[in-house]
Formats: sequence, structure tokens, C-alpha cells
Amino acid sequence: MVQEETIATEIGVRELKIRASEVVRAVMENRSRYIITLRGKPAALIIPVDADYDREKVNEVWNRLHTLREELGKGKQSQISSVEILEEMRK
Repeated sequence: MVQEETIATEIGVRELKIRASEVVRAVMENRSRYIITLRGKPAALIIPVDADYDREKVNEVWNRLHTLREELGKGKQSQISSVEILEEMRK
């Protein structure tokens, strides 16, 4: 089996639009991995289709993130709904 590349290259969504073919080719041929950023924050991950990953470990990480979200949100009720906050941010 081919050695998995562990380091992912960050690429902004705008740059991805310009270099999409190049990025896909690098993923296929070189087993490259890319973290897609949106406004400087990680938003998605491009990895080879047959990349090895431990589903159990991935699920464990997601469960921990959900638990953290719940803990951070306790006792912090806002008078403004999430939708209203997002609408305000978009103005």
C-alpha cells in the first residue's frame, strides 16, 4: 500500500476555484491532502477516495466536539436567536 501523506496543505476556496484540476490531480497522483479554508478558517478537507482513516476515531472526535459545544453553550442564553445573529453578521 502507498504511504499516506499526513500533512495537508491549506488552500482558500477562491484559489481552489482557480486550481481545482491541479488540486484533484495532486490528490489522485500524489495522495496529497488539502484543507479548504473559507475566510481563513478550515471548512473542508479533500483527501484521496481510498484514504485510510479510523472511522471509530473520527466518530470519537465528533462526539467530543459535540460535548464541548454543549458545555460551552450552557448558561449562555442570548436574547437574540442564532438566525438573527447570522443575519446581522451578513449586513
